[in-house]
Amino acid sequence: MMRKISGKMLVFLAAWAAYAQTPDTRPAFEAASVKLNTTVTNGSKSHGTVGQLVMANQTLKRLIERAYGVQPFQVTGPDWMEDLHFDVMAKYPPDTKDADRLPMLRTLLEDRFKLAAHRESKEVPGYALVVAKSGFKLKPVEPGAGGTDSEGAGSAVTLKATKISMASLADFVGRRLGEMVVDQTGLDGVYDFELRWTQDGQNPNGRDAELHDVISTLGLRLQAQKVPVEVVVVDHVERVPTEN
Repeated sequence: MMRKISGKMLVFLAAWAAYAQTPDTRPAFEAASVKLNTTVTNGSKSHGTVGQLVMANQTLKRLIERAYGVQPFQVTGPDWMEDLHFDVMAKYPPDTKDADRLPMLRTLLEDRFKLAAHRESKEVPGYALVVAKSGFKLKPVEPGAGGTDSEGAGSAVTLKATKISMASLADFVGRRLGEMVVDQTGLDGVYDFELRWTQDGQNPNGRDAELHDVISTLGLRLQAQKVPVEVVVVDHVERVPTEN
């Protein structure tokens, strides 16, 4: 005997069917391979081109840092994320926008490692990049394609910056120091400059303590203070990725 389906049940079934057919709108790679790296070398590299992303011997934690565009101290989760290393090769769809590149990597981690994470904001000891009393020394240049290129020869380091903003400089300095640095210069525009310094292994919080002095040649300084930072908290992630 057939049972009569109520109106509420019909509405539920229709809603479920619509949900089940909703396409996945997350930005995603056209194709991607994720493999466990079992080499004994400590070397790692990453390389991005117009058409693909290649990351070799990267820890799972580093992949998450990259996917969220944050620094190492901004990711919290299981300690073992730094013990597992992976190789990633991924192909971008044609005409991929720069803004979609990080979300694509997040989608990959969500699908392959079942990554679930959320963001939290808190204040931590760090630095503000501010204009020194002597005044800012640089003149803005025409906007365009640019970036940073750092080279090391022994303990000597050279940074060549082309068309970068003060926010980008603050991010670079923070990564070198291993601490949070925020831009509070109030300076707009982009700038070209070159810096040279010696890495200081005695810096307890990271490398390049000499950067504090080098920054002053640009008419800037690092002011110690509590700074706001966004932290990515890993709620769940699996050790073994699903098959390619």
